[in-house]
Amino acid sequence: MKKLILDYRFFILWAIAFVFSSCNTRKFKVWVGTNNEQKIYNLKYGEHKRQKMDVFLPSGYAETSPVVLLIHGGAWTLGKKEHLIQIQKMLFKNNIPSINMNYRLVSRAKKITYREQLEDIGSAIAKFNTLAQNAELQPDNYILLGESAGGHLALLYGYRNPGQVKKIISLSGPTDFYSPDYLNSFYSRYSSPTIQKVVGEPFNRKSLSGEFKKASPIANISDVPTLFFQGNRDFLVNQKQALALDSALTARQIRHKFIFMENTGHAPRFFSSTKRDSIIYPNILDWIQDDPEKTRMP
Repeated sequence: MKKLILDYRFFILWAIAFVFSSCNTRKFKVWVGTNNEQKIYNLKYGEHKRQKMDVFLPSGYAETSPVVLLIHGGAWTLGKKEHLIQIQKMLFKNNIPSINMNYRLVSRAKKITYREQLEDIGSAIAKFNTLAQNAELQPDNYILLGESAGGHLALLYGYRNPGQVKKIISLSGPTDFYSPDYLNSFYSRYSSPTIQKVVGEPFNRKSLSGEFKKASPIANISDVPTLFFQGNRDFLVNQKQALALDSALTARQIRHKFIFMENTGHAPRFFSSTKRDSIIYPNILDWIQDDPEKTRMP
């Protein structure tokens, strides 16, 4: 039987230390269920006020279970972890351990770009790695699940860190900020001002900085199995973003699954319970629980 993430005596001492070291302790709380489940809210993984995460540990998971790290959307400049709470609750119900994180938001004035957001993902992972043994879980055994801008960050961090990330799940995440297909598209006309802030470089269509390629998941692909969802009527993230990733992964024979949904807009789980419960959630669960050795691409 798995242990609590921290046994009760150690946890009490640790919580007291946390109270005295935090200037905003009222938001930190712990719930412990009757079967040793735990939900830990607003655990600090850094000193910035946004660097907090919720850890949900159900009962009955195996030591080899991956931990799903949830990364919220919000155009990189908005959003919070609570936007993914329903997915975290769904994972908890299915005995899947998870982390739901906030991260620093893109700000030109504060010089925060996607790079700092990737650093935050790394810091959250490093923090949980220190606790993994107490939870009878393995360190560096993560599945990243992101939505919209969070999907971009999940893809980019996952492809750059295949030693930590076993699988990726992207819900409506953008993939390409640099290719001719993107630059010549109408989509780039209205998305480039945001992407410029995300990358922190001027967006010069005729002489584009190489930094936009570095920020594009499609240019950073590695052998990490990837599940991604896209709606054909998504006006926030054009469908060609996912179609291009599908083509690139297929060309490199990287294991992946592409769920393309007709008559569907951006982040459809918010607007269609039917698609959420019959398409999105079942495919997420299948991808998490699937053995890659059984379904490896030829």
